[in-house]
Amino acid sequence: MTTTILTPPTVEPLTLADIKAQLKIDTNDEDDLLTALITTARLHLEAETGLCLMTQKLRLYLDDWPNSEVIQIAKGPVQTIDAVTVYDENGAPVQASLQDHLLDGQARPARLWLRNPPLPGRPINGIEIDFTAGFGDAATNVPDTLRRALSLHVAAMYAYRGVVAPADQPAALPLGYERLIAPFCRRSL
Repeated sequence: MTTTILTPPTVEPLTLADIKAQLKIDTNDEDDLLTALITTARLHLEAETGLCLMTQKLRLYLDDWPNSEVIQIAKGPVQTIDAVTVYDENGAPVQASLQDHLLDGQARPARLWLRNPPLPGRPINGIEIDFTAGFGDAATNVPDTLRRALSLHVAAMYAYRGVVAPADQPAALPLGYERLIAPFCRRSL
């Protein structure tokens, strides 16, 4: 089960103005760095929690349908299922019907059920499920706790800006970060 991003978010959960206000920066000298750190912090938080903070389009690849007939989608919250493509034994794509599908996009993991999906003929990645996930297009749709964690993380990375290259971030997590994101993390044994 692999998930890839088809269309990344067009906005971030924190604006440059938000971060500059928190850090009390009133020049534009480091705007590019701050913008990059915001994106780095979001990507790190999404990897830690399995959440998509801002609306983005993704594709889930499956080898076969699960025995339970309920497909689990680890990334969420899932807003919509956009397409389900199944590849036959010749590698030709077949669009599965989304009529009567059931989606529980708020569950962790999200759950999808399809009525009579066609069987894949390709043994690896024979099924592609395109979906839209995220809390929304506005930063205010993201839970405040997660926005606060992002803000702390950007500030910590900014403090290390002369020691650690932007490509090597995140170098450190600030105190309290783990506690802020803990309710949103899925832990397994």
